[in-house]
Amino acid sequence: MTLIKSISGIRGTIGGKVGENLTPVDAVKFASAYGTWLKNASQKEHPTVVVGRDARISGAMIQQLVMNSLVGLGIHVVDLGLSTTPTVEVAVPLEKADGGIILTASHNPKQWNALKLLDNKGEFLNAENGKKILDIAENDDYHFAEVDDLGTITTNDTYIDKHIEEVLNLSLVNSEIVKEAGFKVVVDAVNSTGGIAIPKLLEKMGVEVVELYCEPNGHFPHNPEPLKEHLTDLSELVVKEKAHFGLTVDPDVDRLAFMSEDGEMFGEEYTLVACADFVLGKTPGNTVSNLSSSRALRDVTEKHNGSYEASAVGEVNVVTKMKANNAVIGGEGNGGIIYPELHYGRDSLVGVALFLTHLAEKKCSVSELRNSYPSYFMSKNKVQLTPELNVDEILKGFHNKHIAEEVSTIDGVKVDFSESWVHLRKSNTEPIIRIYTEALSQEKANQLANETINTLKEIAGI
Repeated sequence: MTLIKSISGIRGTIGGKVGENLTPVDAVKFASAYGTWLKNASQKEHPTVVVGRDARISGAMIQQLVMNSLVGLGIHVVDLGLSTTPTVEVAVPLEKADGGIILTASHNPKQWNALKLLDNKGEFLNAENGKKILDIAENDDYHFAEVDDLGTITTNDTYIDKHIEEVLNLSLVNSEIVKEAGFKVVVDAVNSTGGIAIPKLLEKMGVEVVELYCEPNGHFPHNPEPLKEHLTDLSELVVKEKAHFGLTVDPDVDRLAFMSEDGEMFGEEYTLVACADFVLGKTPGNTVSNLSSSRALRDVTEKHNGSYEASAVGEVNVVTKMKANNAVIGGEGNGGIIYPELHYGRDSLVGVALFLTHLAEKKCSVSELRNSYPSYFMSKNKVQLTPELNVDEILKGFHNKHIAEEVSTIDGVKVDFSESWVHLRKSNTEPIIRIYTEALSQEKANQLANETINTLKEIAGI
């Protein structure tokens, strides 16, 4: 059982001991730390916070603890109930709120939950503010309101519908052409809130929906991370239903993956590639993804005469780089689409709408669309190190061995070769080096990974 405290929030498994798991005490403590920081940052006695949750079994309990901790500080709460991460992000500025909390552990299994923290723009907190909240929690530095100054809770369950309308109003989303295409789509929402939002959006766009695991009861029918090995039921149903394609989202609906009409994965990395291809064809500009994302985005961006840049891993880092480079679209290779015209957050609803419009305009199958993009293959591995080894020195040694190549040290060490790359990052919680490689075939990606592992062992003397 685990409790992970970081600048982006607190994540842990339900039950167990205080300080070692996400217990009710830990939920109250961290919510109170966030509320205390928000009151200081906003300089308001009664700031407003939007709170929403995915469909996890523990969600209702954690939400009550979090909301009433905020009320105890004199903070007014807008309760969205069952929601999605991007919906809460959209709701914060629409409500003119001072912050937001999303209760979700994203793609983690059902025993996990988390508090994801937002600022008044509906964006994830930066490292400086996240550190302040950790310090407040560490020192129990809260001051709760007296009885006449308690906050209030207002329920508003309309925001998924409002979010859908915001998506449909985007300038590049064309519902009419999608309706004319007559698409049939199978949706696997892993029994979370995507089962509410995604079918509603599709139906508004005139798409025939076949629902698979769309009951938001929190009982995930398979590992909720949207990877090929977890999606055999979706693959079979797409073929059986003769659907145009399938799609799946993670429990909080900020990661999106497509499946071609033949039951094969479109590729999680290619969600962003396809959406970027469409957006750049209409609104030329720049793109950003993180260092561990596919090179295919760079290729597509350059095809449209734009400029591509890579950020450190982490959504807040991608957003920062996007703003600096005036990127028209960006995101992460895990299926996260960030489209600034609506908001600076990963949003599967935006991704679905852009992809459908793109496919309707192309008048091709999903497999044909996938084959139109450069083909890259990735391998993801890790090396377990003994605690006494200096991970930073090992990474430095790897850097020095490849000094003649194109090397980035923004986040770990990334080495770009002519037809491949390798990215090494150290874990913040254990002596592990994570290894990401990409090449023009799976065999070459695996080979590069094995060569990298052997080099690391040689440098470490193990």
